[in-house]
Amino acid sequence: MSSRRKFISKSILSAAGLSLAAKQSFAASKYQYDDKPFKSAFAPHFGMFKNSAGDDLIDQIRFMHERGFRALEDNGMMKRSIEDQEKIANEMSKLGMRMGVFVIDGGDNWKVSLTTGKDEFKDTFLKTCREAVDVAKRVNAKWMTVVPGYFERNLPLGIQTSNVVDALRRGTDILEPHGLTMVLEPLSDNPDLFLRFSDQTYNICQSVNSSACKILFDMYHMQKNEGRLTYHMDQAWDEIGYFQIGDEPGRKEPTTGEINYKFLFEHIYEKAGDQFILGMEHGNAFKGKEGEEKLIAAYRWCDDF
Repeated sequence: MSSRRKFISKSILSAAGLSLAAKQSFAASKYQYDDKPFKSAFAPHFGMFKNSAGDDLIDQIRFMHERGFRALEDNGMMKRSIEDQEKIANEMSKLGMRMGVFVIDGGDNWKVSLTTGKDEFKDTFLKTCREAVDVAKRVNAKWMTVVPGYFERNLPLGIQTSNVVDALRRGTDILEPHGLTMVLEPLSDNPDLFLRFSDQTYNICQSVNSSACKILFDMYHMQKNEGRLTYHMDQAWDEIGYFQIGDEPGRKEPTTGEINYKFLFEHIYEKAGDQFILGMEHGNAFKGKEGEEKLIAAYRWCDDF
């Protein structure tokens, strides 16, 4: 690489870093010590504040509550011990916090592909749904994430869709009597995943036709797959049950990428108040306690509307 190209490359990277630091420093300078409850029901996950709260799960919950968060999500809840599940639920109940999603995970979840119509995959999914009912009751949860699996290149798309709808209808037969809801998550992680778009997911939910089957609208994935977030959100609104957050690029906290989360949070709040839990399914852009404070400050800025 020539000296000129190296200089230009370094200049661009430095400018990007300064721009990000400026945004975060602006947020931190004004909102760092504001600990009142957020207007929106943001839900951190375990580990997000471990530098400030330590490794103990209960201490992390208490820290979240002290800093204004009133919800929690834990994708791996089904894999925790019953003792830990009960401890988490008891502490959240004391603090008046709401439980967000956990994943209906039957092992290698993406490869248990409901698109195939194979009984072995369907049986695993339904077995896990039954197990999820017990976990949900134990931790006072209502929403559980479902990923239908991989696209099958040797099957027509309509057949795959029918296979998914059939499996999900059977899943709702298990969940609906308990007032529980699976939320289907369209993803951008790789092009082989079956469920990728909000309108596709909307169509499946309409076909399943159950209060126990809704959309998990992850704004990070939807920005990557389709953009026009407000438009697509509004089109699918009646079938959305849950939101998740992550800026793009990088899948870090709001203000670190291109998504206008301040606008989106206000839009959601104006339509539904704090009805929806908004899961903070992303990493931290900055390290250590200082990075955790910057993350909280970024949410304060985005929640100030």
